[in-house]
Amino acid sequence: MKRLCLSFAVILMSIVAFGQQPTKLTGAYMAKEGKINHLWLFIDGYSSYIQYEDDKYLSTWGGPFSMGEDGIVVDIEYSDANPAEVGTKKSTSAKLNGNAISSAKLTYKQLPPKAQDLDGLWRITGRQQGDKMGEIPRGDRKTIKLLVSGYFQWIAINPAERGFYGTGGGTYRFADKKYTEHIVFFSRDNSRVGADLSFDGELKDGAWHHKGLSSKGDPIYEIWSRDN
Repeated sequence: MKRLCLSFAVILMSIVAFGQQPTKLTGAYMAKEGKINHLWLFIDGYSSYIQYEDDKYLSTWGGPFSMGEDGIVVDIEYSDANPAEVGTKKSTSAKLNGNAISSAKLTYKQLPPKAQDLDGLWRITGRQQGDKMGEIPRGDRKTIKLLVSGYFQWIAINPAERGFYGTGGGTYRFADKKYTEHIVFFSRDNSRVGADLSFDGELKDGAWHHKGLSSKGDPIYEIWSRDN
């Protein structure tokens, strides 16, 4: 009887594990719905969904993801339009279908892959203050950045408090120690859309050193570490 119960438990655990597994899904996917752009980023087991018009930011949500039997499942770490979702699992009907992701309402086409050395999930861990580089300890509040297929997004959040403090993103290029951003959406100021920002960028011992002027024109020097 004990062996029978043990066998049943093993089978049940296998079914649960099979039903929701991590995936190697990576890339940037886009769908259009009238004036609304639906951009979905996947990198290092993390996903972010952004809605915006060509000159207006709308909303974003995201977190670690897995593939369920019925579609992509996201453990929500932030959702500015619906903070009550934070801390829950968001089950979608979206499934990978060749070079696209298909859902009940939309089909997201994969954007052309553009692999670059900075592709990944990053978290800010240092910022220069005066003449000293200050360490930013890991805690509930964090600023993360996704870079994949030539697209980027930063998000400032605190999942423990369902806090959301801003986001921005667009396209990027990293070459010859120069990191350049083209802003496509910015939650704090729609007038910044279309701006190009150029920074010095370098990978040192696995950390990304990011130096230049912010969107407000203030000098910055930050250190980012991979968060996977």
